[in-house]
Amino acid sequence: MPGVALEAVNEALLRAQEQGAPLSVSPAAGLSELREALAQRYRRRGAAGVAAGQVLVTAGAKTGLFALLSEMLTAGDEVLLPTPNWFGFHDLVRRAGGELRPLPLAATDNYVLRPDELRRAITPATRLLILSNPNNPTGRVYSRAEWAAILAVTADFPQLWVLSDEIYEGISFGPEPVTTLLALPGSHQRHVVVSGFSKSLALAGWGVGCLVAPLPLAQAVAARLFSTGVAVPVPAQLAALAATQHAEAIGAALCAQLLPNRALMLRALAALPGAPAVAAPEGTYYVFADFTRFLATDMPPEAASAQLVRQLAAAGVEVVDGATCGAPGCVRLSYAVPTNDLRLALAQVRSALLPVAV
Repeated sequence: MPGVALEAVNEALLRAQEQGAPLSVSPAAGLSELREALAQRYRRRGAAGVAAGQVLVTAGAKTGLFALLSEMLTAGDEVLLPTPNWFGFHDLVRRAGGELRPLPLAATDNYVLRPDELRRAITPATRLLILSNPNNPTGRVYSRAEWAAILAVTADFPQLWVLSDEIYEGISFGPEPVTTLLALPGSHQRHVVVSGFSKSLALAGWGVGCLVAPLPLAQAVAARLFSTGVAVPVPAQLAALAATQHAEAIGAALCAQLLPNRALMLRALAALPGAPAVAAPEGTYYVFADFTRFLATDMPPEAASAQLVRQLAAAGVEVVDGATCGAPGCVRLSYAVPTNDLRLALAQVRSALLPVAV
C-alpha cells in the first residue's frame, strides 16, 4: 500500500478521534476533491475536455461497470467483446440485460483488432464495444494509432458506445504511457472509461473505483448509485485521493518492483518444451500462457482446459482458466507475488506439465 495513502487515512481518523466527531458521509458521486483530482489527471494524460462532473467514484470498478451497463443497455442489445478478455464481463452484461458476443482475436499476431474485422462484427443490434487497455488477461496494450483506427470504424455507427476498462493503465512496460480512450476524439460523445485503484495504484482491498462518462450519462449513473447503494467511505476516498496525487510515482515504483518477476516468468515459460514464440505482454502483471500443447486430445477443448487447471492446482499452483476468458488451453499467471514464491510456482508448473508433454 502506498505510504501517502495510509498517511492520509491516519490523519483523517486521528482528526475525527480528537474532535469526537463521526466520520463525514460522501455524496453518492464521490468527494468533490477526488473527482477534480481524477479529472485533472485525465487532462494531463491528454483528455482535455474532462470535467469533474463527468467523474464518479464507485465502490470498486465492478460496481461502476454494472451501473454503466444498466444505464446503457436494454433487452436485446448486443455487447461486442474482443477476446480473450476478463471473464467478469460476461455475467455483468447478462445481469444488465444485454447479450455478449465475443470477437475472437489471435495470439499469433499479438491479438491485433483489425478495423475491417471490427466493422464486419458490428450489427444494428450492437450497442457497446468493450476493450480492456491494458488487456486482462493478455497484457496487450492498444497504442494511440490503434485506438484511432478502431474509432474510425465506430464513428460510422452513431448508436454505438465504446467502453475502455483501464484499471491496469499504470502497469505498463512499453516505451510510451498507456493511451486513455478519453484522449481520442469521439464524434458522437459516446466514449466511457472505467478504472480503479486496486491495480495500478496498489490499493487492493480498499474498494474504490471510478468512471468517466459524458455528463448526461454520468448524472444518470450517479442517480442510480444514490438509489441503489451507499457512497464509498470517506477514508477510502482520501486514500484514493492521495494515490491519485502521486499516481505517476506509485506506478513507476510498482513497475520497477514487478519487472524482475516479469522477466523471470517469461524466461521460465519460454524454456518449456514446444513454447510458442509470442510477444511479451506490455501491461498488467499477468502472462497469458499458451498451454494448448499440454491438453488432453480426447475431450472437448473447454473440458480439457478445466482438467489442465485442476492438474496445476493439484501441483500447488492456482491459475485462471483461459476458457473463462475465451481461450481454452491458455492460463493466466500472475507474477505479482514474492520472487521466491514465484520461483517455486514456476518449478511446480514445469513438473506438472512435463509428464504430459508431447
